Amino acid sequence: MDPGTNPARGHEFRGRALVLLAVGVLSVGAAAILVRLANAHPLTASFVRLAVGGAVLFTVVVVTRRPLPRGPDLQRAVVAGVLLAAHFGLWIGSLSLTTVTASVVLVCLQPVMVVGGGALLLGEHLQRRTLAGIAVAMVGAFIIASDVPADVPGLADAVSGGTNPILGNALALAGAVAIAAYVLVLRDQGGDVLATSAVITTTAALTVLPVAIAVGAPLWPSDTTTAMWLLALAIGPQVIGHTALNAALRRLPAAVVSGSILGEPVIASTLALVVLDEHAGWPTVVGSIVTMTGVWVLTSRR
Repeated sequence: MDPGTNPARGHEFRGRALVLLAVGVLSVGAAAILVRLANAHPLTASFVRLAVGGAVLFTVVVVTRRPLPRGPDLQRAVVAGVLLAAHFGLWIGSLSLTTVTASVVLVCLQPVMVVGGGALLLGEHLQRRTLAGIAVAMVGAFIIASDVPADVPGLADAVSGGTNPILGNALALAGAVAIAAYVLVLRDQGGDVLATSAVITTTAALTVLPVAIAVGAPLWPSDTTTAMWLLALAIGPQVIGHTALNAALRRLPAAVVSGSILGEPVIASTLALVVLDEHAGWPTVVGSIVTMTGVWVLTSRR
């Protein structure tokens, strides 16, 4: 019997989906802290996360004999992989220059960018509620961008040895644009979810590879501690987190899964306070509340 026709089974499947959603959000929410604890070059962190994630996903695909995407689906997966590489390179780079709270909140403007991109590129109509959500979220983003703390305890730039909140905030926003383009490219994507994810993640790793070599970033950290944090980043947020979110999306409305993005900044900011003793400035705190309110208006049920 289809679980959708059996109330008891339906509740059971929904309950499992909500557990998967919680696991996904918690895993992804810890990503920023793992990046900070690793303190590796942004391209090193990006490559290890994507390479390990791609290897794990492809192993599962081969063992379970899942069909790889072909034709237009394969082309979109490859383009999405390039965009994913850009997203991680930009966002992880931002974490070495600005606070965890500012970086995560700004990159979580993804839904705003997706809706805006859909309107500009695909001619999609924007309702008043949607426009209001975008406006509120962008006001919050500007408030965050105005916060330029003189010093953030524990923040070390693995590239230049200093902090630059303005540049860090700009990189986080650029990372939001990249991941929004990724979502737009994958709209109506067909084929097996895990197989598509394997192609995307591996393509992203291969995109980061030549860039890392060109700038002299190590492909693998020299010390064991950094390597362990990066492996945790790859297995936790990348493999477990994203797979759990994709699985939840099959049982829950897209609005519920999209709205779960509101949990990521809360988790990341709390972990930053507890683990890194990082206190965001008042403009960042206020701006984060305003931004997440706008994202909630945008992603909540109409």
